[in-house]
Amino acid sequence: MSGGHSTYTPKTGLGRWMDSRLPVPRLVYDSFIAYPVPRNLNYAYTFGGILAMMLVVQIVTGIVLAMHYAASTELAFGSVEKIMRDVNSGWLLRYLHANGASFFFIAVYIHIFRGLYYGSYKAPREVVWILGVILYLLMMATGFMGYVLPWGQMSFWGATVITGFFTAIPLVGEWIQQLLLGGFAVDNPTLNRFFSLHYLLPFMIAGVVVLHVWAFHVTGQTNPTGIEIKHKTDTVPFTPYATIKDGFAMVVFLAVFAYFVFYMPNYLGHPDNYIPADPLKTPAHIVPEWYYLPFYAILRAITFNIGPIDSKLGGVLAMFGAIAVLFFVPWLDTSKVRSAVYRPWYKLFFWLFVIDTVFLGWLGSRPAEGAYVIMSQIGTFYYFAFFLIIMPVLGLIETPRRLPNSITEAVLEKNKTAAAPQSAN
Repeated sequence: MSGGHSTYTPKTGLGRWMDSRLPVPRLVYDSFIAYPVPRNLNYAYTFGGILAMMLVVQIVTGIVLAMHYAASTELAFGSVEKIMRDVNSGWLLRYLHANGASFFFIAVYIHIFRGLYYGSYKAPREVVWILGVILYLLMMATGFMGYVLPWGQMSFWGATVITGFFTAIPLVGEWIQQLLLGGFAVDNPTLNRFFSLHYLLPFMIAGVVVLHVWAFHVTGQTNPTGIEIKHKTDTVPFTPYATIKDGFAMVVFLAVFAYFVFYMPNYLGHPDNYIPADPLKTPAHIVPEWYYLPFYAILRAITFNIGPIDSKLGGVLAMFGAIAVLFFVPWLDTSKVRSAVYRPWYKLFFWLFVIDTVFLGWLGSRPAEGAYVIMSQIGTFYYFAFFLIIMPVLGLIETPRRLPNSITEAVLEKNKTAAAPQSAN
């Protein structure tokens, strides 16, 4: 897949001149037009393109919003209200950006689950997966810092609570917290640092996205069967086949996105963030944005000491460990079969994992008391068990279904199965 001969032929003198000096048209043609993709890609594979689209939306709207935002504790809340009321189409820019963050995470979670289901992390695509996890971490950092910028009650207290977790780390914890805050409490230096980093990180994300796309172009696109491409009949050109499918998925995704922007713009936010930050008035229930809630539930699930590790440090380690374990997925899964389509037991445990993750998200929005804590502990156990126990053990004992000899054979079998009920009628 990686090293095929280019079929691009410049058709004009200017094109030939440019191609011999800076072959950008050849790069675009080879990567997004003639690039061969498996013929059996489904709509789960369109979320890479959707994520690229949402990144552009976030960067463009963010740059314009930054032109009107004041990174000052005395002016930040008012500047956001001014954007909403006085800047031409400012309300639209702000709602596009705020809801865009949520839809960015919706798309990335589907993208990650798709990778886990179809085994997109298996050799030789380990680097593709690792770069994807790095992108996810950068997104989480960017989203958290952006949540602080409106300087509402949840912005202020969310920053206070989250940065306070670092103090649980021995020796360097307080130093890390003070480095983030720019002092000893959430104040003007904190807001300035978070604004600077929130502006910078999306461009770092864009750079890692280029590496991510480059890496999977080298190894080749995976597909629902998990079988490598063996014949030319297994592939179709990226354009028009994949581009039309990606384009249709983008339109549907944008339609849902637009519905939230125009009809439910504050549904995914928190009402307390429309109250100016007040260090003397603590909200009744401090919660992060919805896309952090599963990890927040894992953090609060550790209510007991683990040997010399106290509960606070244990919670922080569990929260960061829930993300860190993703880096090791390519080596934790011992099965030689990629796709869950041919792994009946893994498929069952995978969907239980999806349900568990959603359940943890709901628990993260509940008070850390009573039965909610016990349920969070059960959910946390299954989360880690899926990666550390189920993946390694299941790959050794599971008997997978018969794999097709090629992608083409899998497509023909699927078409034959779909045609059978029609012919019976």
